[in-house]
Amino acid sequence: MVAYANEDPVFEVDGIPFLATGFDGARKLYAAQKPFLEKKLASQGMVLLYTVPWPPQGIYTDRELNSVADMKGLKWRAYSPATSRIAELVGAQPVTVQAAELAQAMATGLVNSFMTSGSTGYDTKAWEYVKRFYDTQAWLPKNALIMNKKAFDALDKSTQTAVLKAAANAEVRGWKTAEEKTNFYVNELAKNGMKIEKPSAQLIEGLNNVGKTMLADWLNKSGPDGKTMIDAYAK
Repeated sequence: MVAYANEDPVFEVDGIPFLATGFDGARKLYAAQKPFLEKKLASQGMVLLYTVPWPPQGIYTDRELNSVADMKGLKWRAYSPATSRIAELVGAQPVTVQAAELAQAMATGLVNSFMTSGSTGYDTKAWEYVKRFYDTQAWLPKNALIMNKKAFDALDKSTQTAVLKAAANAEVRGWKTAEEKTNFYVNELAKNGMKIEKPSAQLIEGLNNVGKTMLADWLNKSGPDGKTMIDAYAK
């Protein structure tokens, strides 16, 4: 959904780094986001059926990171405004590279660090080019399945109920599978020689400060709804 952040900040909240880390945090953030997301989609003539998260985002690098100061000067793969902003805040050099080009960019030295999921790291065989994965679980972006509201409203009540029930079951199954696959991907990275690093307290502190700055940026453009959403998440 974060790809549609230019339409409305509500689509972007699950892409704010270090706001909701891990699956428990992501579920709590989704609960706070969902009423606003449903309202926005309804205004666009759509119905939200369900969401499923991507695996959490971690840092791949060829350098030991003890603090954010160690990230300065990294050639950082950027694929979105958020990842470019992270690079800016830690003093890294952002380089725009899409997922399909990532393996080549690593092989040629165009980038030597990036933040993405275990899934992308596995698919691109990141272990062939970088040897450290910092399991920061920085954010869990979500995909959403939506339906045209007129088409939904045209269904009879029993069919609507069946569709919503199927969607609810799919959401539970999807979140469970995402969590299981997260463990699979991290294990596969390790099996292929990548060192799975737990971020130090100093690194986490610095990254959390990056997240606070980016949350403040988001709140400035999201207005009262954004504040209400974050207040609900913080409870």
